[in-house]
Amino acid sequence: MKKTIFNTAYQDDIANKVVVGLERISEAFKVLLWEHAKVVGLSPIQIQILLFVAHHQLEMCTVSYLAQEFNITKPTVSDAVKVLLKKELIQKKTVSTDSRSYAIALTEKGSELLLQIEDFALPIKHQLEHIDEAEVKQLYHTVTKLIYGLNKTGILSVQRNCHSCAFYETKEERHYCNYLKQPLENHEIRLDCPEHEVKPTGTSA
Repeated sequence: MKKTIFNTAYQDDIANKVVVGLERISEAFKVLLWEHAKVVGLSPIQIQILLFVAHHQLEMCTVSYLAQEFNITKPTVSDAVKVLLKKELIQKKTVSTDSRSYAIALTEKGSELLLQIEDFALPIKHQLEHIDEAEVKQLYHTVTKLIYGLNKTGILSVQRNCHSCAFYETKEERHYCNYLKQPLENHEIRLDCPEHEVKPTGTSA
C-alpha cells in the first residue's frame, strides 16, 4: 500500500502525525461552526463572512477580496452575500466611484446576531488554556511559519501576517517591525494585522 499521510502504517513519521492532528482540529472547528450555524439558520460560510466583515476595514469587505480570503469562487461569495442581504444582516456600502463596486457592512440586526455566534471557537481556546504557556507560544510560532509557507506556495491566497508584510524584517536573527519600530518576540507575530502591507515580489522574509 502507498506510503500516504493517512496510512496508519506510516504514522511514525512526525510530520505525518502533525498533519493528521491538524486535520482533526480542523474537524473540531467545522463541528463547532456547524452547531452555531444551525441555531441561527445560516451556513458556515455566511457566518465566516459576518465575522470577517465585523472585524476588518470596509475596503476589504468586497466580494472579490472575500473570495480570496476564503479560497472560494466569487459566485459562491455572491450567493452567500445575497442571502445575508435578504436577511437584512448586512448592507451595501460604496467604496469607489464605480457604481458597480461595493463593499458590505453589518447592519444593527447583523451585529446583534453576531453576539450569538462569534464565540463558537471558545471550546478550542479553553483547551489551550490547560496547556503550559511556553508550549502554546511555541505552537503559535510553528503555526505562523506553517501558514506563511502555505501562503508562499499559493495554497493560501491571502495572508496578513508579519512574515508577508513589507514592514517586517529580521535584525540580528530577531523579528523586527518597521511600522512599530521595535523587535518582536515569536508570540508577538500577528496573523491578521490591520497595518499589514504586502511585501514586494522577490523580497525575502
